[in-house]
Amino acid sequence: MSSAQKKTAPTPASAAEINRVTQCFERLRAQRRKALIPFITAGDPNPELTVPLMHAMVQAGADIIELGVPFSDPMADGPVIQRASERALKFHVSLRQVLGMVRAFRAQDSHTPVVLMGYLNPVEIMGYEFFARAAQEAGVDGALTVDMPPEEAAPLVSALRAHGIAPIFLLAPTSTAERIAKAGALAHGYLYYVSLKGVTGAATLDVEDVGRKLKDIRALTPLPLGVGFGIKDAQAAARIAQLADAVIVGSALVQKIEQLAGAPDKIISEICTLLSQMRNAMDGATAASVQ
Repeated sequence: MSSAQKKTAPTPASAAEINRVTQCFERLRAQRRKALIPFITAGDPNPELTVPLMHAMVQAGADIIELGVPFSDPMADGPVIQRASERALKFHVSLRQVLGMVRAFRAQDSHTPVVLMGYLNPVEIMGYEFFARAAQEAGVDGALTVDMPPEEAAPLVSALRAHGIAPIFLLAPTSTAERIAKAGALAHGYLYYVSLKGVTGAATLDVEDVGRKLKDIRALTPLPLGVGFGIKDAQAAARIAQLADAVIVGSALVQKIEQLAGAPDKIISEICTLLSQMRNAMDGATAASVQ
């Protein structure tokens, strides 16, 4: 291997492979259950609610939490999550503050995996190595940078894996076999399949098409596959749970936060009710499929 290759090739994956994300999927696989992964934007509707909401979602059945890092130009997101970033940025919620929220969450929960989801710019400003080390110290388990293509991700992946953080990548309905294989080779924990073309919160979920695409992806990678975009209720969650390893729900939760922004107690109650319904529907669907 050349010196140039040594600089860009990811470090050994052992640390990332055994972190809480991987352990969660192994445990669920043994139980013949699927992961429920809710997404919220850190600091929305105010920074004080984020950590209590994270704990409440775990109690409602969440297996992994995706915590969005607010960003001023969330180009992959639809209006609902764009407005969530805007609400959080009114409180000047930064990447450093998000790491502080994870650290506060870890004071009471050392078990539930937390994945940061956001855009590359704040990470680049902080620096890959500094970010990875700070994230590890805070208790982060995975990182998904929406606008980082796998073809350019080797330096970031190396920094993350060196600190036991799982790099996670998005796959789309239009992803080629080459792109899927590349993402699968770099990622750990799981791959996030975007079930719809377009931005978050758009269009209608086509479950049969999702099933066909997941079959193609599984031929190219052994990683667990999570499906997000378009999952709005318990029925949709149950149908996706029969196909995927994880159900990811974001816009449906963020929309409730927006609707109830002035009533924090109702936010926690409403979100927990929806997640509990999804958890029960998913468990029922997967139990029926193995009988």
